[in-house]
Amino acid sequence: MRPVFRWSLQRVRRGPLAWLVPVLAAVVAAAVLATAAVYAWPLRSADLQRAEPETLTFASATQRATQAIEAEAADPEVLPECRSQLLTHDTRSAKAVLLLHGYTDCPGTFSGLAKLYFDQGYNVWLPRAPRHGVTDRLAHTELRAEELTGYANAALNVTAGLGDEVGVVGLSGGGVLATWLTGHRPDVVRRVLLLAPFYKPNAAQAPSLAIKPLVVLFGFRLLPDRINSNGFSYAALSQYLRLVRNFAADPKSPNLRGIAVVTSANDSFIDSQEAVAIPAGIADLNGTTVRKHELPREFGIGHNLVAPESLQGRADELYRLYLDLYEGGVRR
Repeated sequence: MRPVFRWSLQRVRRGPLAWLVPVLAAVVAAAVLATAAVYAWPLRSADLQRAEPETLTFASATQRATQAIEAEAADPEVLPECRSQLLTHDTRSAKAVLLLHGYTDCPGTFSGLAKLYFDQGYNVWLPRAPRHGVTDRLAHTELRAEELTGYANAALNVTAGLGDEVGVVGLSGGGVLATWLTGHRPDVVRRVLLLAPFYKPNAAQAPSLAIKPLVVLFGFRLLPDRINSNGFSYAALSQYLRLVRNFAADPKSPNLRGIAVVTSANDSFIDSQEAVAIPAGIADLNGTTVRKHELPREFGIGHNLVAPESLQGRADELYRLYLDLYEGGVRR
């Protein structure tokens, strides 16, 4: 007996639908080629690996930060609670820290942690990320990876003018930028604290095989953007994932004194294993040990590890933990 499929195909070839066979073959071939092209698409870019160091005095650094804050205050589109913040002791300090907020967040989230650093003698710079903290709630959807690297680099230049020992703290997407700076600005970065860094989505959000196609198709605007139920733009999230592919290939930093990472057992947004593996790799390469801490499930804390309203009444306790991890006083 002939196979049914073969018999049916022969009928198509001989009948009025004979034209359909080459069309289907062409469609299948095009789909295969398109898939291959997506997976072969290069994500590493010289533009996203370019750092621009600039030496600023304390006076010029504070002037630049103050000008940014004043410009935001004069801009009706910038939300008052989301303006950049500068906390200084009116002189260059022994220690300065850059705090980088997460995607769709703003500097206000870090106010409590910033005060703790300030009270410990740090000068602190909390800059607002591009297209964040404005009245247009969809402004973040137009975010570009090149804007993020420029923002992070400029913010670090300001922070380097504020103190002798300079470090970076980053939450989520800000953790991606902190990691980028660690590899591309080893001249400045001494300490790093990564809070739920968004190096890779949790498998429940996107399976591993789907990540590169998503980054290519949405990150390069080949497909119309989509906004998920959390209000996150696929195109904007892809910009952070593009930066992950542009971390320094050999992030050696002889000046790096400490790197720490905090995750939460309840975090359903990020791949927690990747969140630890990347800083651990940087630590190994530089002959040090990554300090890591996972917030237990019973704390009921999800992805945002900084906003007081997300910390279930544990803000003071956790901020102190973060500072200790940053300074190297706690090992887990």
